[in-house]
Amino acid sequence: MESFSLILAIVVVTALAFDFTNGFHDTANAMATTISTGALKPKVAVAMSAALNLVGAFLSVEVANTISKGLVDENGIRPEVIFAALVGAILWNLLTWLVGLPSSSSHALMGGLIGATVASAGTGAVHGDVLVTKVLLPAVAAPVVAGVAAMFATRFSYAIGKNTDGEAARKGYRAGQIASAGLVSLAHGTNDAQKTMGIITLALVAGGSIAPDSNPPTWVILSAGMAIALGTYLGGWRIIRTMGKGLTELQPQQGFAAQTSAATVILASSHLGFSLSTTHSVSGSVMGAGLGRKGGVVRWSTATRMVVAWVLTLPAAALVGALAETVTDLGDWGTALVAVFLVASSAAIWKVSRREVVDARNVNDTAEPAGVVTTAIAAVTPPPVGTVSEDLTATIPSPAAPVVAPAADPATPPAAAV
Repeated sequence: MESFSLILAIVVVTALAFDFTNGFHDTANAMATTISTGALKPKVAVAMSAALNLVGAFLSVEVANTISKGLVDENGIRPEVIFAALVGAILWNLLTWLVGLPSSSSHALMGGLIGATVASAGTGAVHGDVLVTKVLLPAVAAPVVAGVAAMFATRFSYAIGKNTDGEAARKGYRAGQIASAGLVSLAHGTNDAQKTMGIITLALVAGGSIAPDSNPPTWVILSAGMAIALGTYLGGWRIIRTMGKGLTELQPQQGFAAQTSAATVILASSHLGFSLSTTHSVSGSVMGAGLGRKGGVVRWSTATRMVVAWVLTLPAAALVGALAETVTDLGDWGTALVAVFLVASSAAIWKVSRREVVDARNVNDTAEPAGVVTTAIAAVTPPPVGTVSEDLTATIPSPAAPVVAPAADPATPPAAAV
């Protein structure tokens, strides 16, 4: 560890800071539906998710190896390049958190890494085949697969439960939802925590602290797991509100179907080494669950903003990463300038967020009213028998009560007799 320089220490600390933002940015992936349906209290939900994120970080290193060994060429990558990549990823995470959009922390990290690498070593240093097969294709396929699976799972759940006692079924689905939420949290640890492990490992290789093609050291796995767990525990309440209430109104059956479908997709991708976006998977499954319930609707205005953020994540983070690398290439003072810019920008975003605080007390407030399309669909499509759709009750006016004339007072003479 003699070559563990100051710049390498700065990169490691910055990577753990990104991991922390990844935690609170992606808490919604595991717990938004559980919180919105009332299956768990908000604070209990985030504590459970944090613990399972930490456990999941120790289960695999396949995704970490994709980041550290597969996406870019390890040779010629300086620690300053990794630092610049992290700046792009952190700022994108904070900006999308501020506006409550569940964008991909994974793609922000990879976008920053690609942009900084291209600025430093050219396009040849990026492995295009890995980018396409293990990043871009899963980004497109994950929300579609998870959404279709959740839609059919939701329909199946309502079909098998239509003849059961309503309250007993709701309790059963709530218990299942808690279990599936735990599975998503575990899956999130196996996928997202590893991305920081991979980026730190890449920095250690670039700084000469470990040999090329090395797996993440144990201290890297532990520190990355703890950083993402701490961020998860603090809770990204703005994004939890959007995921749990802004996309659609979920009932326990839908929450169970959405989380089970997303967990299956994430765990499969972790096993295959795909650097999948858990945000894309969970968002797709939530939309699929919304469409799977008769009478359920999706707020497409919110969904559209999310998709736009997804599309912009890689290029936006890449642009910031490339600019940051251009400045750090000027020398130590350039690196210091980028560090000051990162801290100042983060502080400014935090200050703006305090103007309208979203926390555990108001996280279940609806993020936005139903739009015209949502209202129209809810008005013509009845919910399942025995359930009440909040969208319906919120958008369809109650019939006016009949006007009843007041009874005549026997002590008052008729007007004609006066």
